[in-house]
Amino acid sequence: MYKFIKTGVMTMANIHSFESMAALDGDGIRYAVFLTGCPLRCAYCHNPDTWQASGTEWTSDELVKKIARYKPYFAKGGGVTFSGGEPLLHASFINECAVRLKDEGINYAIDTSGSVELTDEVKVALLGADLVILDIKFYDEQMYKQYTHGVFSRFVSIGKFCTDNNIRLWLRTVVVPGINDTKEHIERYADFASQFKFEKYELLGFHTMGFFKYDNLGIDNPLENTPALDKDKLAELQKLLNSKISIG
Repeated sequence: MYKFIKTGVMTMANIHSFESMAALDGDGIRYAVFLTGCPLRCAYCHNPDTWQASGTEWTSDELVKKIARYKPYFAKGGGVTFSGGEPLLHASFINECAVRLKDEGINYAIDTSGSVELTDEVKVALLGADLVILDIKFYDEQMYKQYTHGVFSRFVSIGKFCTDNNIRLWLRTVVVPGINDTKEHIERYADFASQFKFEKYELLGFHTMGFFKYDNLGIDNPLENTPALDKDKLAELQKLLNSKISIG
């Protein structure tokens, strides 16, 4: 139903950085591409330097040629992961890359907050992905708006689209001390996630490693006095979540 149509005009995208041996962003060894621009302003964001359209402009041809050098590392199920920022702001660019990646025999994953409208271009990008990693920031509209300033319904629609179209889906949630780090919160996340079909649901602990970026950019850090989440507590909450969710 949804198909990418070549127009002959090559799209360009601003890329913040790359990670050539990423092991946590999908199956196998990944080549992670961090695109810039994000409609959210999450209170706990550790990459505020990706909010604006900055970095170096690349064409899809240039990027795929760069990625293809790493094909030997993808032999055991690896591939490319488009991350950000919000990669789906660049859905058209991803779709152009997808055609060239397919020719190279390379799959791609999308690591997204789901913070964009579910346009036809976005649907094509999702349908072409080998895996979608969806960030479940909050389970209700009030908290979502308070801590991300985004539109709650958008990521729900993307999660449901993946579920309805049998797109492989992983879920992730950042756990922040004093905001969503109680057992009651985790139980609410588990209940909320039951509307999606997913392979796994991972909790990530809030950390302070990106605090220096706020200083460098001269912007306020709303959580500057918040400590990193204790690793033992994260493990406890992950165990609780695992006991409450149904996989597949």
